[in-house]
Amino acid sequence: MVDVDGRGSLQTESAAPTLDGGLPMSARQEQFSLAFIRMVAAAAGCSIKGHETDYDGVDITIVASAEYARYYCPEFEMQLKCTTQSRLLQADHLAWSLKRDRFLKLVSPKRFTPALLGVLLVPEDPDQLLDLSEAGLTTSSRMYWEHAKKLGGIEDGKASKTVHLPRSNLFDVGSLQGIMQVIGEGGQW
Repeated sequence: MVDVDGRGSLQTESAAPTLDGGLPMSARQEQFSLAFIRMVAAAAGCSIKGHETDYDGVDITIVASAEYARYYCPEFEMQLKCTTQSRLLQADHLAWSLKRDRFLKLVSPKRFTPALLGVLLVPEDPDQLLDLSEAGLTTSSRMYWEHAKKLGGIEDGKASKTVHLPRSNLFDVGSLQGIMQVIGEGGQW
């Protein structure tokens, strides 16, 4: 570490422990999930529209700038969640609990734009979120998704609903391009 003494000359000090930025883990998870989505979308040739609030039960809109059989520039909205709870990952799905009001907004049959739920599973140790070296950028984080129309309903009086996101629905470049193709060709879930 280099420091300037009172006379303006450089002084070398012994390395002090590096402090992180101090962001609470919940805020780190939110930022990491947004960054994860942005990287996948960019690699797939798509762009992101941000929302100033998530009042409508979604965080972002993902847009393709391509012409498909039926639509030009298809898009969908996405509710993002992030967790370190690896116990939620089962043999064939990731289980996630949504509060009633959020669930009802996400699955509303009156929703104009298709909506998806995406849950990013990240390592518990913040130092393990990603590895950056000259070899590249890697992360053991992965996102599972499901179309809101496939999440079912919620029983009267229930405060929340646990939904199952199939492990086969890994949110990656290929799946994002496939989602856009289904929407762009006028397909239904």
